[in-house]
Amino acid sequence: MPYVPVAELNDYVGKELGRSEWLTIDQERINLFAEATGDYQFIHVDPVKAAQTPFGGTIAHGFLSLSLIPKLMEDILVLPEGVKMVVNYGLDSVRFIQPVKVDSKVRLKVDLSEVTEKKPGQWLLKAIATLEIEGSDKPAYIAESLSLCFV
Repeated sequence: MPYVPVAELNDYVGKELGRSEWLTIDQERINLFAEATGDYQFIHVDPVKAAQTPFGGTIAHGFLSLSLIPKLMEDILVLPEGVKMVVNYGLDSVRFIQPVKVDSKVRLKVDLSEVTEKKPGQWLLKAIATLEIEGSDKPAYIAESLSLCFV
């Protein structure tokens, strides 16, 4: 993650911060997410039955794709110098645009949209997180991700 003086955080607002590396969403990852959450809907875990749907195969859970934000964002999001801790503060909005089919490659594009000092030493960063799918013009989702930084 790039670290900048607190006074320079606003210089990054409205700018693209970068894109993550590509990550393949394979069936094993989908199955592990199903196990962790108890969501075994056939469209995620049954390749034979899912092949008969309009998707032609299994798709990742929407929340699986959302759960990738912290990991995919970790080397991109600009942070204030001297940060002691960063916590997930939530999401302001999420729009799922299309599903992530099994064995697709995805990456996260991050744009910083807002920086707010919540309290002295606490900075809330709002980033537009767009999960791109390799070979597709449409992203999987666009989400407003919130990170609270403690300096």
